[in-house]
Amino acid sequence: MLEPIPTHDPNLPRRFSDFGTLLEAIEYAAKGIRGLNFYSPRGELETSITFAEIKDKAQEIGQRFIHFGIEKGARVALIAETSDEFICYFIGCQYAGLLPVPLPLPTSFGGREGYTSQLNQQMKSCGTSVAISASYMLPLLDEATSDIKMKFVGTSTTFEAQADFNDIKNIILPDVQSNDLAYLQYSSGSTRFPHGVAVSHRSLMANCHGIGAEGMQLNENDRVVSWLPFYHDMGLVGTLLSPIANQVTTDYLTTESFARRPLQWLKLISKNKGTLAYSPTFGYDICTRRASPANIAELDLSSWRVAGIGGDMIRADVLTQFQETFEEVGFKSTTFVPSYGLAECTLAVSFATLNKGFEIDLVNEKVLSGEEKHISKSKLNGNGAKYRNVVNCGVPISEYELEIRDEDENDLGEYQIGRVCVRGTSVMDGYFQDLESTKACMSEDGWLDTGDIGYMKEGSLYIIGRIKDLIIINGRNHWPQDIEWAVEQLDDLRSGDTAAVSIPGERDEEIPAILVQCRTRNEAERLTMENKIKDTVHSMLGISPLVALIPPRSLPRTSSGKLSRAKARKQYLEGSLTA
Repeated sequence: MLEPIPTHDPNLPRRFSDFGTLLEAIEYAAKGIRGLNFYSPRGELETSITFAEIKDKAQEIGQRFIHFGIEKGARVALIAETSDEFICYFIGCQYAGLLPVPLPLPTSFGGREGYTSQLNQQMKSCGTSVAISASYMLPLLDEATSDIKMKFVGTSTTFEAQADFNDIKNIILPDVQSNDLAYLQYSSGSTRFPHGVAVSHRSLMANCHGIGAEGMQLNENDRVVSWLPFYHDMGLVGTLLSPIANQVTTDYLTTESFARRPLQWLKLISKNKGTLAYSPTFGYDICTRRASPANIAELDLSSWRVAGIGGDMIRADVLTQFQETFEEVGFKSTTFVPSYGLAECTLAVSFATLNKGFEIDLVNEKVLSGEEKHISKSKLNGNGAKYRNVVNCGVPISEYELEIRDEDENDLGEYQIGRVCVRGTSVMDGYFQDLESTKACMSEDGWLDTGDIGYMKEGSLYIIGRIKDLIIINGRNHWPQDIEWAVEQLDDLRSGDTAAVSIPGERDEEIPAILVQCRTRNEAERLTMENKIKDTVHSMLGISPLVALIPPRSLPRTSSGKLSRAKARKQYLEGSLTA
């Protein structure tokens, strides 16, 4: 019977990603006994691979790439399945001096055409010459590369059949330097105009250090359990490259397995005494909704010490419900660790203090709407007025400078809402081969405009929302997640059922449109729901919205599962998102 790779390694001292490159990190981790485990949808161990085995296989793959004639710096598209094969090829690219480009699986897209179109756009934007996937994905990959000049499109088996091991074993691998690019990361919203985030080895190692030494404060008992996809920055860096760079054994479920059986994630944490597990808010929500006294009775979540939250706006009500549901099986309220990050900063920017749980601030609606520009400490409290709960995303990692800026690039200091701007080692080199897009968000002296709005309070960062999602009605700012949350409190609606956007009205003014996934076909019930939604939104905005009741599971999402409001708005205006 296959045994999982152990948590403890008494003979290899932990190093907190103090390496120049990812290759130095895997070669150090390979001196120990730790590694990665891959589980079936039913929680059965299917494959294990040690860091030593990854290193050996990756070196061979690197030699094969060189033998095949792939030149240093070339881009290699890898369909990012949760598998040891993807990991070995990703690191194999590093050994050959190539840039791996993790690309998504087709689970979050609107059909075959939408998926292949996204792959095509991403591969064209970075000029991939090689694409590798599992055999079942080849028809889609062939379609996505049909108008691209490629040197190789196929499976790992057909690629490795190009040469016998004896032909490649003496090939010398190139030197890789800290300032060399390590990989390209496409942000989850990259569709029509994809931006490949160029991440150097130096940036990657710095961010993995911040995650392991500061954010997680790793100890010898730590073990990661994850379902996050490797094509998303939280999955790739947070639960794959950081565990390698910090020598942490990790257990994986595929994202699809989690979607079908979310409690398997918690069962793995219980079974293997997992201590570190991350998820966007919706992952905690789906676990809570699937939980019952019977199916969680045998769980023991007492080992879980860091329940990380990030990747999207953090919903305090969802975390409270999760906490109340699972506290009887050992989940502690102090386990939650909210954080903030983005692919343009490799991954992590800030972490909440460990062992404190999540903290909220009550922000006055007048501040959120922009009616009050300059706010005092007292006005960040509710005081009976309309307010929103905003979760504390913690203190920036020490490598970063962080400023909250106004439209004139002035640093606003604390207690004022503005644009979140950061500078540090982990900030990207830029968008790959896209100087115009890079200049639009990065200054010459290295400051990145994240595109997020937030404020600082007593050294901690609070995020309000993304600038591009802001709805402006009659000169007032409205954050879509506030509207969505209010609508989703109505009967028969769930978290994630609603998208709030603005659309052109009859006189070209912007009006609010609420797109709601509706599960009933009964006309009377639909009319009642529509009227309740209109009343709810009217009470918030002072204007009656357009309400469209659309079919279940029809709201578009990004590759990482986030609601894509921009795509929902586009589809509605085009007429492809209708009742």
